[in-house]
Amino acid sequence: MTEFISAHWLDMLGTVTGLVYIWQEYKASVWLWITGIIMPVIYIFVYLDAGLYADFGMQVYYVIAAVYGLAAWLAKGRSDSSTDGSGITHFPKRLILPATAAFLVLWAVIWYVLITFTDSQVPMLDSWGNALSIIGLWALARKYAEQWWIWIAVDAELSALYVNKGIPFTAGLYALYTVMAVAGWLKWQRMITDGNEHTKQTE
Repeated sequence: MTEFISAHWLDMLGTVTGLVYIWQEYKASVWLWITGIIMPVIYIFVYLDAGLYADFGMQVYYVIAAVYGLAAWLAKGRSDSSTDGSGITHFPKRLILPATAAFLVLWAVIWYVLITFTDSQVPMLDSWGNALSIIGLWALARKYAEQWWIWIAVDAELSALYVNKGIPFTAGLYALYTVMAVAGWLKWQRMITDGNEHTKQTE
């Protein structure tokens, strides 16, 4: 038991931090970005040890994205006129095509880097999840409700990948993330609906 904990303690710590993160995201709490700065630091070591080089490299991006997300949410909160101050909106249709194109380019670039400069055994899956995560984090920073759709796809894929790479606690965390992403989508939808109904009542 001691040997198991010794081998997986960082995985376990990252899992606990991740649980805090997903709960804060579900509640649309600005504190998720603070947790989002701490969590990548832990996973730098987890993914490096597992040979998931795209995930390892992405942790630096996640720290930068968390700082951007914190600033964006604070700014959006100050300018938001809705009653609950959530600032949550739907993903603009005009951005669907550009976001899809950006994802495909990112996927190709990360895949190329992995097969050219690393010995990654899962370059296609590793690059797919990370490319889509970049789009997901951007959508989260903009408070688009449909960001949950992106995380459902990412979390389900990464959960299976982490099982394959022998990171059991993080695999379980991402399986839970998949379920929480569905719940998060429903909650954010209710928040938008409640905000719209209140606006109509006060007009």
